[in-house]
Amino acid sequence: MRPSDIVSLASTDTILTAVVLIGDTHVGKSNLLLRFTRNEFNIESKTTIGVEFATQTYTTQSDKKIKAQIWDTAGEIALRSAWGTHPDG
Repeated sequence: MRPSDIVSLASTDTILTAVVLIGDTHVGKSNLLLRFTRNEFNIESKTTIGVEFATQTYTTQSDKKIKAQIWDTAGEIALRSAWGTHPDG
């Protein structure tokens, strides 16, 4: 993000945030993304290949908008290096 982006975000009523779901395979990251963005759950969901991305916008009581970008990783150790250093556990 460039400093000019921060100024443009400050002048709006929308807050942009990003969430990256990282974890072991077959623990429910994709269903967490699905529940958060579409309020759905799929017991027969397929394994994520690579990365999936979704957005959801919420409005607070003070009429501010929060736009969440949610990234779902495949959960494989090989892909973790793409996200940089992160704590395990």
